[in-house]
Amino acid sequence: MSLLVWNCRGLGNPLTEDQLATLVWAKDPSVVFIAETWIDKARLEQVKRRIQFKNLFEVPRRNKEGDTTINKNRPDEWRFTGFYGELDTHKRHESWTKLRDLKSKKTSPWLCAGDFNEITLQLEKVGGRPRPHSQMQPFRDVLDDCNFIDLGYVGFPYTWHKHFEDYTIFERLDRGLATADWFTMFPGTKIHHLDVTTSDHKPLWITPEGMDSNFHKPFRFKQMWLTDEGCTDTVQAVWRERVADPWDTRILNKLDKCGRALTKWSKQCFGSVRRELETKNKLLQRAEKEAARTGNSTRMKLLEREINQLLVKKSMMWG
Repeated sequence: MSLLVWNCRGLGNPLTEDQLATLVWAKDPSVVFIAETWIDKARLEQVKRRIQFKNLFEVPRRNKEGDTTINKNRPDEWRFTGFYGELDTHKRHESWTKLRDLKSKKTSPWLCAGDFNEITLQLEKVGGRPRPHSQMQPFRDVLDDCNFIDLGYVGFPYTWHKHFEDYTIFERLDRGLATADWFTMFPGTKIHHLDVTTSDHKPLWITPEGMDSNFHKPFRFKQMWLTDEGCTDTVQAVWRERVADPWDTRILNKLDKCGRALTKWSKQCFGSVRRELETKNKLLQRAEKEAARTGNSTRMKLLEREINQLLVKKSMMWG
């Protein structure tokens, strides 16, 4: 089981939705928490169907947190809260009050993750003016009051950035926090900072068991393949083959072979853009580190634009 947590900054952008779908396909999370979707429930239902999830739990903007219980009424019960901290610094105390209220409601082992819109140390920020101690201390206080442990991260140290003409600010605004009893249940937990270009926030991929991310993905038919004639040709070619399999396994074997053939066809037909995206994303990771180290984000901005152009091309290919 894993969780995907992301402040997507607007699912109305088709490219953002595409990146969300790609992340869900690649990481196969059991729980997805999305903040700042900026779309209504009807549109969220469409996104839910696209990423092939069964349930949707919408939280009104005024609440800014979604709290749910996993494995309810079982010995391994625990709770998950997807959290969004108040953007206005003058109202941020309301977010910390909400966290304290959430703590008082339940005693189950607790995982809380999301965009808290605050940092705990100056080391979690690069560029711009230093964060006032008086702004960070209330966040540190509420973490102590809730008995939270910061679960750390794997990847680039910062989860949010903002470009200005001559510099870029980087901050670690998104994180995963847990109580000691939750961490005792899942001591191998890892939080991966994933790379995207359609939001200024990085998604968090939380693997409670610390499972290897390079597991074999089961075959899934992609509805978008139907927009290309090659899909029909591939299926028909497999189905027309004469085989000597027993009648009771013939259909299953052909379905398995059809899945392998479609996967191979997809890589050949659309693989050039996919490979170019992989190359550009690796270059962006290096440029991001260079921008944080030197303050020069010119290369990072260029690569972000190039990746988004490739995402548009990929979207157009699917019609």
